[in-house]
Amino acid sequence: MSGATMPVAGTPKMPLVIVALATLLALVVFTAPLTTLDAMTATLGLGAGEQAWVMSGMPLGAACGLLTAGAFGDTLGRRRTFVGGLWLTAAASVGAALAGNGPLLIVMRVVQGLGSAGIMACGLGLLGQIYDGEARRHAAAIWAASLGAGVAAGPILASGLLSLSGWAAIHVLIAPVSALLALLAAARLPESPRAGQRVDLPGSALLIVGMSALMSALVELRVGSSGMVTGLIALAVLFLALFVWFERRSANPILELRLFGNAAFVAATLAAFASGAGVLALMSMVPTVLVRGLGLSPLAAAVVILAWSGVTVVAALCARFLPAWWSSRGRVIWSIFGCAIGQALLIAADADSGWAIVLPGLLVAGVSNGILNASLGHEAVQTVPLERTAMGSAANNTARYLGSALGISLISVLIAGTGSAGFFQGWHQAVIATSAVSLLGVVAMLLLSRGGGDGALPG
Repeated sequence: MSGATMPVAGTPKMPLVIVALATLLALVVFTAPLTTLDAMTATLGLGAGEQAWVMSGMPLGAACGLLTAGAFGDTLGRRRTFVGGLWLTAAASVGAALAGNGPLLIVMRVVQGLGSAGIMACGLGLLGQIYDGEARRHAAAIWAASLGAGVAAGPILASGLLSLSGWAAIHVLIAPVSALLALLAAARLPESPRAGQRVDLPGSALLIVGMSALMSALVELRVGSSGMVTGLIALAVLFLALFVWFERRSANPILELRLFGNAAFVAATLAAFASGAGVLALMSMVPTVLVRGLGLSPLAAAVVILAWSGVTVVAALCARFLPAWWSSRGRVIWSIFGCAIGQALLIAADADSGWAIVLPGLLVAGVSNGILNASLGHEAVQTVPLERTAMGSAANNTARYLGSALGISLISVLIAGTGSAGFFQGWHQAVIATSAVSLLGVVAMLLLSRGGGDGALPG
């Protein structure tokens, strides 16, 4: 197919179906270890640091690859990058299923994240390209619902397959599904116009090293030496500063720094980071609390977490029925606040409590998170020029995945204490820390709302 945009008559459904299913798959990849971590630990002999890396390797890979994938999409074609992400996810899932040790599994999880980056960055960008007006709002709602659906389906699939053929079975399933979606996407999705410029690979490399060093420092904070942590932080600061310097001088940067002069773009990006480091990170560890702390089976834990993930799907789909006078920014502010309340309620979980104690927090966070996902999906493509929708989507999801990688790493090392008392002491600290992140996101959004500057930058 040529580089020209395919003319679209009406509102075709197949592109939305393909993008939604691929997005769901990316979240299944994200959640694959949530209910199988103990089985992986027992089989591969994972230490506390390796457990943290297994949990956060995929979101780290996604965070590192999203902006690069967005640049590839805007420059070389969104469909091409989307399809490439699906094939990379399939290959990495085969590698994860065959991994016989912790380090190899961690590498494959990072590569799965890189593949998912192509899906996430260009999927929403393609929807922004294909649909407009009310059709775009509807597509964004379906896309947001697919996020929750993936989070809901992943733990159930992984735990169900765990009892049949072990922790690797979920990766065996992901590989052919990803390949099938790649074939469908190549045949049925339109290609985007290509800018014909060179992709900013040096900037991508600087960002990947900087982010990797930053997350490594967080993991080593509890399991490593102070000298190692200091060195990693210094490395992260150096490479991220070089990234900013290089992007200011690049002819085709992976991130247009001038976008940060737009309050709406900054607000959406900060909200995505708060969502990742706050509610997404904490809810990702709830299955571990249910299994390791409260003694539920992995499958039972996956069913309980539906009180969050399943409600998120319904809330995202129903978000389009909210009153039109309630702006997207207002919805984001109130939904993050609702997430913070839901998170705070989870502090009630303790060694002497039953699993039902987590239900109120899961339900409140589920409703709030569904509205948040729908609003952020719309804002991500509305706050950038049309030709940079992949970059807008990539920046939004980079913030979300970077936040979740950092948050999951922090929670993983906090709950690595020995015995029930140490485990739940760490859990309570994690609840307080992630709830505070969500509240800081609300404060930042309120301050930006005062600053004005709504709307996308001109192309």
